[in-house]
Amino acid sequence: MNKFAIGLLAYGAALGLAALPAAASAQNVEKIGTAGGRILSGAKVKASAETLYLSGNLASPATQGGSDYGDTKAQTVSTLNKIKGLLEAQGYKMADIVRMDAFLVAAPGMDGKMDFAGFNAGFAEFFGTSENPTTVTRTTMQVTALAAPQFLVELTVIAAK
Repeated sequence: MNKFAIGLLAYGAALGLAALPAAASAQNVEKIGTAGGRILSGAKVKASAETLYLSGNLASPATQGGSDYGDTKAQTVSTLNKIKGLLEAQGYKMADIVRMDAFLVAAPGMDGKMDFAGFNAGFAEFFGTSENPTTVTRTTMQVTALAAPQFLVELTVIAAK
């Protein structure tokens, strides 16, 4: 990171807000949130931005052709890897995501509750990292069921650049 970028981040942190635009989308997208926060409080997308909407995505089996999809964290990582591939196929990066809706079901052994900590642990592998220092606006909700009983996580995203 160059001195200018470090100074800009320090200035944003001093204000209590940090603009976290991805380099490719800096002119069309402004990401707004608390410095170091897990999710953004908002994102401004200019009318001139190109936008990509991805449908809900589910985890892939842990092993090819298998029926084990893993726990909430494993399914979150699997689903985000799938989303990463779909974005890259369209010329986007994870840093271009501005909105995510996360649907989680009650996890086994969680007394009827979703595994929010497991979801956040998987999410943290893709956002707020050295590879992708940005994050997204996000809603996480518990739902009764997804497409099949083995699925614990479904994610939809909107990307803009």
